[in-house]
Amino acid sequence: MPITIRRATIEDMLCMQNANLHNLPENYLFKYYMYHVLSWPEASFVATTTDDVGFGEFDELAAGANASRCKCDPCYVRPGEKLVGYVLAKMNDDPAAAQSQDALNGHITSLSVMRTYRRMGLAEKLMRQALFALSEVYKANFVSLHVRNSNRAALHLYRDTLEFEVLDVEKSYYLDGEDAYAMKKVLDTDELQPANFQRGVAQDDLETDLLQENPELLQEGIQKNKV
Repeated sequence: MPITIRRATIEDMLCMQNANLHNLPENYLFKYYMYHVLSWPEASFVATTTDDVGFGEFDELAAGANASRCKCDPCYVRPGEKLVGYVLAKMNDDPAAAQSQDALNGHITSLSVMRTYRRMGLAEKLMRQALFALSEVYKANFVSLHVRNSNRAALHLYRDTLEFEVLDVEKSYYLDGEDAYAMKKVLDTDELQPANFQRGVAQDDLETDLLQENPELLQEGIQKNKV
């Protein structure tokens, strides 16, 4: 099944909340997701996968034993599209921060990937898209986040893969009394370009005529397709 990473929309919020409730101990009211998506519509992203449920089958599925595959299932955004991960991000809206030199900065509120879709690199891809959007669209100078001391997988992602800096350990940050690492990453829009992380060799400069770069290959293709 293909997996798509795209910007989060209002239609995704119920599924985002469902993924949060399934995977994380820190939960939020539905209106908090709406606040993020309406206030910073370019900052949050979802990962979805598709199955073979067509719109023609929808009524039958909704009424039958497979009703969990239709929109009444909070895992499904719409018939055939299932949300398997999300990142919820925003700009810092603390009035006190507006007085600082680094007034424009973002924050990662929540990141979650459904258990059966982990170890596929989805968390990293979601984070990279959010970081790039915060930098390019909202001109954030840096982004911050908190992570539980016990969450070794998340710490590895943030510190070792995404190169966040650990600033401090905040004692009893979470409601259950666990400490949190306070982390920060300075953002560079050019460095965060998605093309830098797609493992591709060639990049389109959007100016060169692609059909003229390799005219011999073009002619070979034309000959092969002649009827």
